[in-house]
Amino acid sequence: MAGHRATGVRSRRARSLAGIADVLREHSVVGLDTAIFIYHLEATSRRAALAGSVLTGLANGAFRGVTSVLTLMELAVKPLQLGRPDVADEYEVLLSNYPNLTIVPLDRAVARGAADLRATYRLRPADALQVSACLRAGANAFLTNDRDLRRISEAPVLLLDDFVGAG
Repeated sequence: MAGHRATGVRSRRARSLAGIADVLREHSVVGLDTAIFIYHLEATSRRAALAGSVLTGLANGAFRGVTSVLTLMELAVKPLQLGRPDVADEYEVLLSNYPNLTIVPLDRAVARGAADLRATYRLRPADALQVSACLRAGANAFLTNDRDLRRISEAPVLLLDDFVGAG
């Protein structure tokens, strides 16, 4: 992936942002794991700027994104734990109306695909469902920060940390 990064005097952060943008443009449909949205919304991680760049590219049409309804559930948990159902509602509205993003429902075909993924790669149920939903929706890459998903061979798995500069 270093071959996709710009060189020269730009900062490591700028190179990381350019690198991920270049890689995502190579894929017409990218499956997005929940972590990408969490990093952006919580804005406390060193990954926040990179996740924001991914979502800006998505909004601008650099690629199409897919995620499953599991993302809606996972994003709502923390606000609900904090007694903030209004924030959970805002997240749902934001995600449901995000440009170039399709939220894939879970159905029998997704469940069967998830079972195949679990049997082959021993994935956790939620991970298998998320990946299966994205693949069924046409994802030809999957962006996550879960190293365990690198075992999957059905589509390239891109790790956000591969684009985050050290420090």
